[in-house]
Amino acid sequence: MPAPTSWLKRLVLGRPFRSDTLGETLLPKWLALPIFASDPLSSVAYATQEILLILSIGGLTYLALAPWVGLGVAVLLSVVVVSYRQVVKAYPSGGGSYEVASRNLGRHAGLVVAGALMVDYIMTVAVSVASGVDNIISAVPGLNGYRIALDIGFIVILTAMNLRGIRESGRAFAAPTYLFVAAVVVMIVLGFARALAGHAPLAESAGYTIRPEQVGMTGFALIFLLLRSFSSGCTALTGVEAISNGVPAFRKPKALNAARTMTAMGIIAVVMFGGITALALITKVHIAENTCDLAGFAGNCATDPQRTVISQIGAAVFGGDHAVLFYFLQATTALILILAANTAFNGFPLLASILAQDRYLPRQLHTRGDRLAFSNGIIALALVAAILIYAFDGSTTRLIQLYILGVFTSFTLCQAGMVRHWNRELASGAGARRAILRSRAINALGATLTAVVLVVVLITKFSHGAYLVVIAIPALYLMMRAIHRHYTHVRDELRPDEESGLLPSRVHAIVLVSTLHKPSQRAIAFARATRPDTLTAITVNVDDAETRDLQREWDRRGMKIPLKVIESPYREITRPVVGYVKNYARSSPRDVVCVYIPEYVVGRWWENILHNQSSLRLKGRLLFEPGVMVTSVPWQLRSSRRRDLQRVRPLPGDLRRGVTTRRSS
Repeated sequence: MPAPTSWLKRLVLGRPFRSDTLGETLLPKWLALPIFASDPLSSVAYATQEILLILSIGGLTYLALAPWVGLGVAVLLSVVVVSYRQVVKAYPSGGGSYEVASRNLGRHAGLVVAGALMVDYIMTVAVSVASGVDNIISAVPGLNGYRIALDIGFIVILTAMNLRGIRESGRAFAAPTYLFVAAVVVMIVLGFARALAGHAPLAESAGYTIRPEQVGMTGFALIFLLLRSFSSGCTALTGVEAISNGVPAFRKPKALNAARTMTAMGIIAVVMFGGITALALITKVHIAENTCDLAGFAGNCATDPQRTVISQIGAAVFGGDHAVLFYFLQATTALILILAANTAFNGFPLLASILAQDRYLPRQLHTRGDRLAFSNGIIALALVAAILIYAFDGSTTRLIQLYILGVFTSFTLCQAGMVRHWNRELASGAGARRAILRSRAINALGATLTAVVLVVVLITKFSHGAYLVVIAIPALYLMMRAIHRHYTHVRDELRPDEESGLLPSRVHAIVLVSTLHKPSQRAIAFARATRPDTLTAITVNVDDAETRDLQREWDRRGMKIPLKVIESPYREITRPVVGYVKNYARSSPRDVVCVYIPEYVVGRWWENILHNQSSLRLKGRLLFEPGVMVTSVPWQLRSSRRRDLQRVRPLPGDLRRGVTTRRSS
């Protein structure tokens, strides 16, 4: 029978994929859209709300400025989408903003972008899941007390789905994405139709008034409010770059399919964002950061949550919060918001894999798991996002303040890098000059706009939590530099030299013996088979009676190697053995001391607690001694025999592929 952990792993993840089936996991455009674009498509569900929350600080009067703020966000979104189409075409290898910045602006700029993108992906998971749970609570307010548990539960589910592989997770996410788009489009069309017919729907909060936190704002204060509202609305741009990072996952022609998918994403996102913003004004949605600032709020403002903007619009358009279409909208909104984290679950592991390949992150992040997904990156992302959710109590409003600073850092440096890329193309004379000039103009406009927004975001959100991102990105930059420096030093240290092939002058073999039994006999036999120059068995005297019994048994059996007894007046084992081995190692720098340690191999985890503790401590010390080799000589106890490594398990399709035998893992 397979081990319980192996059985559970197969139940959750499914059977492993062979490396040569990687091509079968590539995505068509219709499946790539929900995988890589679910974040920007879902962000329209809360981007309008963030604009209104900030404008409501000045009271109801300032909500009239929402159309202009929304227009600015829509224009910026369109420019960024068109700009990243150039990135996809110029750099189809999947490095996205990191690759563009590294190649054109240098390694340091590339690492800043990488740090910003990692923060962005982590925040995408936290904000998307928290916002999705907000919409669930809007439909079922009784779940408010279980907010954090729901958040972390959904992260666990998303992690398991992504560990199963990109294609399977894409199929699971495709239906909710398209259903959400359909629900929002139906809501927009029906809402506009009712407004044009003279029966404009009204939100449940239309009769509320807002107690302004600041009264009579003019001049700089008004401009600052508008900029802060605009920067909050720019959450609609999060995840736009994910397609440029995931180009290798598309079917051929990869770059063309990725560019078309990005265009479709941009059009859908702009239409939905504009429609929701317009309906929020038509239905007169009133929402405030502090619920108690809403005069007329039905319920306890200290404990009862406000309904989200999209849920209020849906209830108004579809005829109340008991309508079937309202629950359909809420269900698809919650699903798409939670599943929007899939954009990060695909982007973060890919980016981490590229960084690991470049030696800026641990090499384990470059390895694919059983299902050809970057499992270590997926698990790392889930853990950090869950910690953030817990630390910020699952509050979307608090989390979103940390969100878009990293996004616009990567946007700005990427577009600036593309301008330099096109300058080099012009200088080299490669390609059509007119097309290059057009692409450069697009990326220059994108770089200028995103740089301005970056400054605005930094100023308006710094004191509201963005300072944490200002700390996090340099910290990640320094960490990646340190990791790269370590790998570089190790590579230089391990580079072969002239003397690497020289044999040692002598080999001294030492066998550790505590009692004369089968494991120690095997260790002695194995040591003799290696034909060392000297061979000695040693034991540490911690009990005189046991040591004398061992010596008598040694002599009675006529062992052919000497037994050396090391005295230990303080009943230690590790220190006397290390001291004895050091004396051998000091005898000649060209000599090698090989220490053979018998070890038990057990089949149950708790048996490890009962055995091998002394040997583990010894190995931990001896491995730091120069000129000393440590060899474990295993002895399989009866309990280990249930782990049958010779069992053959053919996988589905093996016979068709000509694979006739396979060993289980």
